Amino acid sequence: MTHPRISRRIGSIAESATLAVDAKAKALKAQGRPVIGFGAGEPDFPTPDYIVEAAVAACRDPKWHRYTPAGGLPELKQAIAEKTLRDSGYSVDASQVMVTNGGKQALYNAFATILDPGDEVLLPAPYWTTYPESIRLAGGVPVEVMTDESTGFRTSVAQLEQHLTPATKVLVFVSPSNPTGAVYSPAEVEAIGQWAVEKGLWVVTDEIYEHLVYGDAEFASMPTLVPEIADKCIIANGVAKTYAMTGWRVGWLVAPQDVIKAATNLQSHATSNVANVSQVAALAAVSGDLSAVDEMKVAFDRRRKTITQMLNEVDGIVCPEPEGAFYVYPSVKGVLGREINGKVANTSAELAALILDEVEVAVVPGEAFGTQGYIRLSYALGDADLIEGITRIQNMLK
Repeated sequence: MTHPRISRRIGSIAESATLAVDAKAKALKAQGRPVIGFGAGEPDFPTPDYIVEAAVAACRDPKWHRYTPAGGLPELKQAIAEKTLRDSGYSVDASQVMVTNGGKQALYNAFATILDPGDEVLLPAPYWTTYPESIRLAGGVPVEVMTDESTGFRTSVAQLEQHLTPATKVLVFVSPSNPTGAVYSPAEVEAIGQWAVEKGLWVVTDEIYEHLVYGDAEFASMPTLVPEIADKCIIANGVAKTYAMTGWRVGWLVAPQDVIKAATNLQSHATSNVANVSQVAALAAVSGDLSAVDEMKVAFDRRRKTITQMLNEVDGIVCPEPEGAFYVYPSVKGVLGREINGKVANTSAELAALILDEVEVAVVPGEAFGTQGYIRLSYALGDADLIEGITRIQNMLK
């Protein structure tokens, strides 16, 4: 009998499209090409000095040269519990916190801990590329709930109800959203949370963009508004976006104690503890104030308005103004099928490839997020690069 070299489970995983686009852009830059990358969701600011200094001190302290508890440093777990109360109004104990290697491991641990094979997970689309892959790896079945710009890329109780089956176990809820920048109002968060309670569903909610909201938009944490859901709610979060710490790889879960215990057992075999130096840096971050993200927000808000305006000046592109995170998700349906420099792109994936080839600007096609006919651009890059990159797209599509 011949066995496949790569297991079906792992062989079926798609590469992260956002990281693939970012890697291609960086490779072209390394060749001397003037590529401007709108692909990765990564603040262009350095990690604040006080966080870096905490890490430097930790490197020199021999106590951090050893194994520490698999579920996280006790002092960091306590600080995360206090930060959760401070920022979300949600009171949890340190025993309800688990520190992970970035937000991706937090999400995988969550799905692996609560899903059995065949369990269905309601996944509003467009969605971040990692959600469906993590769900499938855990044996679950992602059930896409499609949204579009007509509802501000927000789903509703009525729409979720249409996708409910006896196999439904979990709802994924993300606000502010990657890739669309959509932010649910507190009333919408509460209504969806109450519905999940009534249906007996788990909610996995990703709050990593909690501090990046603009204008009149308001972040709201579901278990704060709907306390009854606390026993079936798992929050994923991390320091990556708020403190410009994408490369430090520190995320966490806030969940019921039995979930944390089981997920910690899993992590004890998968990776053991998160790197101690990164955990000490994260401790400095979450224990400090929010001045770092407040400074970034000023720049992000300015860029948000600039990129939205510039994209809407292009015939065939319709770009809603995002309310949160640092992405725009314009429709490019009016461009598809049009001849561009003697070539025709019939899908958003083909258009993204054409934009990279013709004007050396990297964007991520909507196919990566479950919806064809859109592209995602991160505006977490310098103002000059942003304007130059969008100007190239404007000129190409004139």
